[in-house]
Amino acid sequence: MAIAVTGVRERRVAGKRPSRSTLQPLLWIAPALLVLVAIFGYSIVTLFGQSMSFQGDWVGLENFALIFSDPLFTTGLLHNALLLLAVPVMAFLAMLVAVVLFETKKGLGFFRAVVFMPYILAVPVVAVVFGQLLQRNGPINEVLRSVGLGNIALDWLGDPHVALWTMAGVIMWKEVGFGVVLLLARMLTISTEAYEAAKLDGAGFWRTHWSITLPEIRPILGFYIVTEAITMVSWVFNYVYVLTNGQGGPGDSTVVSELYIYRNAFQYQQPELAAAAAVILFLGTMVFVVVFVRMQRRAMRANS
Repeated sequence: MAIAVTGVRERRVAGKRPSRSTLQPLLWIAPALLVLVAIFGYSIVTLFGQSMSFQGDWVGLENFALIFSDPLFTTGLLHNALLLLAVPVMAFLAMLVAVVLFETKKGLGFFRAVVFMPYILAVPVVAVVFGQLLQRNGPINEVLRSVGLGNIALDWLGDPHVALWTMAGVIMWKEVGFGVVLLLARMLTISTEAYEAAKLDGAGFWRTHWSITLPEIRPILGFYIVTEAITMVSWVFNYVYVLTNGQGGPGDSTVVSELYIYRNAFQYQQPELAAAAAVILFLGTMVFVVVFVRMQRRAMRANS
């Protein structure tokens, strides 16, 4: 009987341990979490309230109707959507460079630092430098003309058909290094036995990395893609502002939703319209956050 009672007690104690281990981390982060909820929660509530009012009066969804009837706002959203096309290109380049560096054992630290260097540079610095390099008679075009490639010496920032893609190229130059370091760090933790077994089975370069490397780095690659998608949606203002002197030009060819919000908030003194546009941008960003969370849950279930 005593043995049975002891067994029941042990099972009860064992049943309580998971709950304690689950609650303990929450207790540690509770103060910081409360501060974040208080600050960001208040800001978000204020933002939504301002987006549905005008000079203190409730107007419902009228501000949203106004911004969607504004061609400049829809143009900005379209440009953000077009910039998203650069994300898969960045993911492919990051993966390709990471694989090449992974295979290059000698001087790995040096090459990794060189690739990562653009990412740690401040955005205004990158934009100013490329703004000088990409002028119509700038160094890049001069080099192209000197080697007989003058036909592709374009007006990179002055041609409305090219300016947005030029900006996408500048962003890619800066952001690819981040993906390379993330993927390479994961590759270096993969067991070498898997690669040795693949070589013994006669697997070639592409087959080895397709069957071994890609499945291992898929969660990190997903994280990088979602992060860069968020960047293209809500973190390109600095590039646009510096490269185009805050105009989004030539014409409206590089206007993005962030620049539209900035203009309405500080230039046109229309904070309610800026708030409505900011709400749309916030909801669009949250879509990518939800996608990322679901991807992480699937990855955790697959590994468990």
